Amino acid sequence: MDMVGISLREALKGGGCPICRLVEKFEDEEIETILYEHPNDPEVRKKFREGLGLCPHHAWKILHKALSNPLLGPLGVAVIYEDVLRHYLENPEESRPGECFLCRLVEGKERATVEAFAERLEDLLDEYQRSPSVLCRRHYQMLLRAVEREKPELAARLREIQREKLRKLDELMRAFIDSFDYRAERPATKEERESLRVGLEALVGRPFGRSESEGERKRKWGRWRLR
Repeated sequence: MDMVGISLREALKGGGCPICRLVEKFEDEEIETILYEHPNDPEVRKKFREGLGLCPHHAWKILHKALSNPLLGPLGVAVIYEDVLRHYLENPEESRPGECFLCRLVEGKERATVEAFAERLEDLLDEYQRSPSVLCRRHYQMLLRAVEREKPELAARLREIQREKLRKLDELMRAFIDSFDYRAERPATKEERESLRVGLEALVGRPFGRSESEGERKRKWGRWRLR
């Protein structure tokens, strides 16, 4: 199997949604690259100015990353955002944020990862069935759409495997809830305790920067003005 297939296979070894985890890893690496290498890069600074910074998710995530890593600290973020603030002051008519370039990168990675999974699904489906992974609702639907037209039998297998995984997850969550009953005969197992996190992930996915469309972000955050 090629390197992309190997990375997908590795992602199946963890719990939760393997596509979410690969995309979130990509997002983290992109943020670290910006903070380590590019605070003074003219092209990166230009992208920040064009979007008046980043979307709220990525703006706060990049600051959190910087503050939580003693090798980074806040200086790089301050350099980038002081440049954005100065541009905003000099161009008050540009009061609506543009497209977040990190969101664009993440969305591209998400599409590519789903397509790569779809192309290799015949080789990976048995492994997915045996793994602790559970595709989140969004990525399951994206993957299903990618295969059901040309490979309906494979799509049918994916549907049944996903249902079985969700049924098992529901049983684990019920057992976790029951463990809080004073009449419970045993404490919750590790798998039962983990079921809350895995169940939440199966429904809403991991919190990386594609959870809202660019249009939704602009409607939600694009009404502020320089007074």
